[in-house]
Amino acid sequence: MVTTGMFAVCFIVFGLTMLIMGRAFLIREKQANLYATAGEVRRYAEAMHTEGELGSWELRMNLAAIAQSTGDHIFLADSAGLVVSSSDRDAASPYIGRQLPQAVVDALRKDGSYEALTTLDGFYDGLYYVVAEPIADEDGQTVGYVFVNYAGSGVFGVWSGFIMVFILIAVGVLTLAIAFEYANDRRLARPLNEMAEAAHRFARGDYSARVSPYPDEDEIGTLTQAFNTMADSLERNESRRREFIANVSHELRTPMTAIAGFADGILDGTIPPEEEKRYLQTISSETKRLGRLVRSMLDMSRMRDADPARREQSFDLGEMVVQTMLSLESRVDAKGLSVDLNMPEDALLVKGDVDALTRVVYNLVDNAIKFAWEGTALTVSIWKENGHAYTAVQDVGQTIPPEELPLIFDRFHKADRSRSQDREGVGLGLYMVRQILSDHDQDVFVTSENGVTVFTFTLALAENGRAPTRGPERAEE
Repeated sequence: MVTTGMFAVCFIVFGLTMLIMGRAFLIREKQANLYATAGEVRRYAEAMHTEGELGSWELRMNLAAIAQSTGDHIFLADSAGLVVSSSDRDAASPYIGRQLPQAVVDALRKDGSYEALTTLDGFYDGLYYVVAEPIADEDGQTVGYVFVNYAGSGVFGVWSGFIMVFILIAVGVLTLAIAFEYANDRRLARPLNEMAEAAHRFARGDYSARVSPYPDEDEIGTLTQAFNTMADSLERNESRRREFIANVSHELRTPMTAIAGFADGILDGTIPPEEEKRYLQTISSETKRLGRLVRSMLDMSRMRDADPARREQSFDLGEMVVQTMLSLESRVDAKGLSVDLNMPEDALLVKGDVDALTRVVYNLVDNAIKFAWEGTALTVSIWKENGHAYTAVQDVGQTIPPEELPLIFDRFHKADRSRSQDREGVGLGLYMVRQILSDHDQDVFVTSENGVTVFTFTLALAENGRAPTRGPERAEE
């Protein structure tokens, strides 16, 4: 209702201003008409030449005719202020023979004219707009005065009529404004009330609530769309959170069950002493896997909470890849793999968080080493294409089934195949790769055919990055 109140105040202020200006306009117009009439009567009276003729019956009849056409009251006074003629049609005019106030006569003599809203000191019973001018003879001597008067009630009556019209219009306009504002408030309040109800449902853990689509494309419509988009995101995040908790619970339960079972077997004598060392090694392995799982989850949390400004760093992609490969050299040698690096001769500068992207390369290469067949080649290629830097990590091993490819970047996803029979992994490496690249607004994709599996990801080129003179052939080709 604030809008209606402001509109009402503006309308009233505007209306009052117009009424005041209208009243002043009416008065000015009437004064101009009174002066015009006074001038006409003065010229007619001056044509009579002598003072004695100011009270003639002929002049009086002409005054009556003029007064009838203008609605004014007219009378003539001699130079001493005594009324000698009037526009009254009655022969016995109540005004003829009356003496005007001396102050009025003195003002006429001094100023040459007179104008006032007055009763002329009781000459009239009510207020009149009075205009007076002197009447002069041929020698320029004042022989009398002409008074043209209009009842103030007439002007106020017209103005009062305007006030009544304004009041009626104001009441009508305000009624319509209040009705419109009420309807508009109801229309605007509907989605807001729905949002409030949905927010209460969100607080209770129910993320299925939505706001009905708003028909107008205004601020409320935009807010409604944004709210529903937020609700969709909250529902997806809640689903992912529950899935994550379920997956973590499952991943933790498996090694903890093994640890507890083997420990209880050793303690209660179910496991013979000669087998205790083997089962203790299993307990140690499962404990270390729990530690890796916790560290991976902490690393993933730190990556997501990193300062976004770090993603604007510029670094040499080739140098970073070489350093990462060197850190994995012992594992490469242990599996008898050969390494083929296809990189441009010139530095290829890219933009991103160097620590997070080093983790991407590390996880992909580590994953390739883990599942590559012994004695095969591990290929890492870097090239520039379509304004992006591409990095591909290729290994030779068992083919990933096509139905598994869309799921391979999910948390804790492991397919039932020899490629995923990995007791060292925790199922978060590839998920972390996708999340880091997603935070950089980049893509990662995988192909696996005829035993050759290639993971490829993109990075944004730095502004001063230089492309290689000739890019390498793509590893999957």
